[in-house]
Amino acid sequence: MTASRYATLAAAPYSGVALIAACSAGFLWGTGALVVNILIARYGFAPGDISFWRFAVGAIFLCLIFGTRIHLPTLRTLLVPVVLAGATMAGYVLCWFLGIERIGAAIPTLIALCLPPGFSTLIALARGQERLDLSLAVILTAALGGTVLIVARHGGMGEAGQADLIIGLLCSVASALLYTGFTLVSGRLSSALGAGQAATCLTVVAALVMGLTTLARPLQWPSGIPPQAWFLYLGVVTAALALLVFSWGAARLTPTALTVATLIEPLTAVVLSALLLGERLGASQWAGGVLLLLSIWGLGRRLSRPTPSEQT
Repeated sequence: MTASRYATLAAAPYSGVALIAACSAGFLWGTGALVVNILIARYGFAPGDISFWRFAVGAIFLCLIFGTRIHLPTLRTLLVPVVLAGATMAGYVLCWFLGIERIGAAIPTLIALCLPPGFSTLIALARGQERLDLSLAVILTAALGGTVLIVARHGGMGEAGQADLIIGLLCSVASALLYTGFTLVSGRLSSALGAGQAATCLTVVAALVMGLTTLARPLQWPSGIPPQAWFLYLGVVTAALALLVFSWGAARLTPTALTVATLIEPLTAVVLSALLLGERLGASQWAGGVLLLLSIWGLGRRLSRPTPSEQT
């Protein structure tokens, strides 16, 4: 996608709605984080099993709705990017979980969430898809600073040894890089295939890739009504619906705007933990939430401004 195309998208009438869509995806992913914690703590599911069933249920749901609408000739021309993007989506989730298993949740979450906006912005600046100015610097600083304040309170790296520390950090950085790559191509795929069709293809590939991980260990079947209901929620809401609105927003936003908007995920997770699990939010988390919301508000204002070419 060219720089002029991104400039057009950023100033389009749908940019505000697209920003809301990206924030909605982050919100839905944030609710999923709470469900994942329940499945691990109460039912003993491994993160890899959760990821597989989440993608599998999401893929079935999306195929039922959008499967017959996929334009096969277009898909064939984009088959390699679709497979790579779907594998990348599965990869960044898997690497994030591997990082958490090694060094706890806080550091991998910070790395996986905070590096992509910086990476995306640097790539967009190099391609001429973003312009560096004070408002962009303030938005990124507020968004990343707010995210750090929200997440950092949830502990450090525990008793991780040197080997676990190195592996955990490498997995977390890999997750950030993979997520950045995914955001850079998801908009083009959504534009070419349609948001629903792109989400369907990507989720099917992600489910197949996660299925390969079961060759290394047995897959735990979700028996019983409560875990099955939670997996249904994860698949339909946090995989299918979240990726659907994410894909729609990705086709209409710059990668910087897309990655900043989805930072609403950790804020959602900590707020729901406070409301539903009785966890108390610290002053730093309140401050971080305010900073993050202000940065998204500023991002919306920035997207609504006409570009210099449109003012002339």
